[in-house]
Amino acid sequence: MQTVLITGCSSGYGLETARHFLDRGWSVVATMRTPRAEVLPPSERLRVLALDVTDPASIAAAVAAAGPVDVLVNNAGIGLMGAFEATPMTTVREVFETNTFGTMALTQALLPQWRQRRAGVIVNVTSSTTLAPFPLVAAYTASKTAVEGFTASLSLELREFNLRVKLVQPGYGPGTRFTENGRSRMDGLLPPAYAAYAQRVFAGFTSDGAALTAASDVAEAVWRAANDESDRLSFPAGADAVALAPEAR
Repeated sequence: MQTVLITGCSSGYGLETARHFLDRGWSVVATMRTPRAEVLPPSERLRVLALDVTDPASIAAAVAAAGPVDVLVNNAGIGLMGAFEATPMTTVREVFETNTFGTMALTQALLPQWRQRRAGVIVNVTSSTTLAPFPLVAAYTASKTAVEGFTASLSLELREFNLRVKLVQPGYGPGTRFTENGRSRMDGLLPPAYAAYAQRVFAGFTSDGAALTAASDVAEAVWRAANDESDRLSFPAGADAVALAPEAR
């Protein structure tokens, strides 16, 4: 039986991905900053662990408690939307600490066991903002674009040890808690000078007929990426991301 460790499982894409792997008979280590086992169905194949990807001690404890794993899904992330002009650099650094450096740190913590076994898969969840530019998410996009560059380079160096590294690029998912979770972080990031422009941008996101991404789309893309044995790197998730992907090639 294979084991997957998934970060950011308290809601949204991570929660749905944990369910998806459980449904397919895998052993799942679902990690959250504040563990809530009740959000997932009871199973002998499920362990819920505390993990803060910005805390080295938390990473070390979670990796030790998880034991051998076959697949790592770096899904934990925080959102940010607003005018870059109004965004404090402390907030930018906060986003990078979770989205970029957290992904790198957890990956680095698991690499020794995989290199020795010559087996393992890393799936990094980024965003369709890396496929085409979107306004008012400059810092967030930068954090995810950095992960994409990291992933592409890492995939080459780890082939030497038979390890695979993949990307999943979700589109816009209004059904997730992206905005809710980042609301306090975004307060004051849309000053009056940007208000009219922001309204036009938001209207485009919510217009009738706009293609969207569901959590199930991301879970299925992560599943395919984790089981893909080809040299394919990127897996867009959701109709909007799939539509954008050919333009990025």
